[in-house]
Amino acid sequence: MSWFTNAISSSLGRKLLMALTGLFLIVFLVVHLIGNFQLLHHDGGEAFNIYAKFMTSNPLIKTTSYLLYATFIIHIVWGIGLVMSNKKARPVGYNVTKGSTNSTWSSRNMGLLGTIIFIFLVIHLKNFWYEMHWGGIPTVAYAGESYNDLYTVTATAFSEWWIVAIYTVSMIALMFHLYHGFSSAFQTLGLNHPKYNPLIKGVGYGFAIIVPALFAVIPIIMFYQSI
Repeated sequence: MSWFTNAISSSLGRKLLMALTGLFLIVFLVVHLIGNFQLLHHDGGEAFNIYAKFMTSNPLIKTTSYLLYATFIIHIVWGIGLVMSNKKARPVGYNVTKGSTNSTWSSRNMGLLGTIIFIFLVIHLKNFWYEMHWGGIPTVAYAGESYNDLYTVTATAFSEWWIVAIYTVSMIALMFHLYHGFSSAFQTLGLNHPKYNPLIKGVGYGFAIIVPALFAVIPIIMFYQSI
């Protein structure tokens, strides 16, 4: 297995893992966004609570969630490694002219963007994932079946302006992170061609703007509904 260890520890290997885990997380973002839209149903949280129970009790989804956790860890650890190796390889930072000509702001600041997103993940997991598993969430009943009332936990959190502000800023960071990461992942995997590159970039830019914007809109709407 030494060849495998050497491969993934190389600069190219780390970029390949970043690309693969990044694309997997992009798929997760779409699924997660669809689920979050259940929060906007005017049903007192029934749709969201039923969705949350399905996502935490279905055996296939529970198994996939462990893969998701591993993917997050790999993406974060390898991302830190890439940032550090890039700094060692280029100890003198870009000057303004060179940086603006050869690379985008987001590509030069992936470490900063990743740090903001990581802090957001810690807060997000503490407020929701941890509370869902160990926080003693109240229960509600629909058609005689008991459900954890995760909707109330979420609505309470999004009634706080500072939590909504953190989410909004974090989604802006995610937008820039995706802006660079989407097309970069395809390039790393060799899935680029002069004929299709404009389409890949266009889809990537659209995804980077629309998905984080929709994530940010949900807590903003819930905040104004709570006023």
